Amino acid sequence: MASLNVSVVSADQQVWSGEATMVVARTVEGEIGILPGHEPMLAILARGEVRVTLPGGEKITANADDGFLSVQANAVQVVASRAELV
Repeated sequence: MASLNVSVVSADQQVWSGEATMVVARTVEGEIGILPGHEPMLAILARGEVRVTLPGGEKITANADDGFLSVQANAVQVVASRAELV
């Protein structure tokens, strides 16, 4: 099964990185879900949760504020001015 390489970073630290099967984030245009094979894209984050589903089904949630989300070749980068695990 294909997976995503995910990295969640804030201005001063890496919050989390690893493999995931799905990422859901809130953007200024609404909530978006990213699965393996997603089209390349760049979106502006809105304040809210970034939910990451791991290959075993476990979920990790981070609060993110002011930043962007980038998808390219099964790599998802969430870059926020503030981000922390919940």
